[in-house]
Amino acid sequence: MSDDDRIIPLLERIEENQRKALAAQEKHLALAQAQLERSNTTIQESIGLQRASVARQKQALVVILPLVAILLLLLVYLLFKYRVL
Repeated sequence: MSDDDRIIPLLERIEENQRKALAAQEKHLALAQAQLERSNTTIQESIGLQRASVARQKQALVVILPLVAILLLLLVYLLFKYRVL
């Protein structure tokens, strides 16, 4: 009986340690899930900002490219008018 009396408290301590470990794992899991949610939110915001930036670049190119073409044509006109070329 002496062995049984020693084994039962040891098993109870093991069980308590396992409960503590499980509680710690649950806390870590909750932290990891929260971090994942924050990360997903940040990624979605980043993608939205990138899409807005690309849209603005397209709008700017619609204005800038024709303007550059007109300026180049005017430069060529002036070069031919004053016979620089």
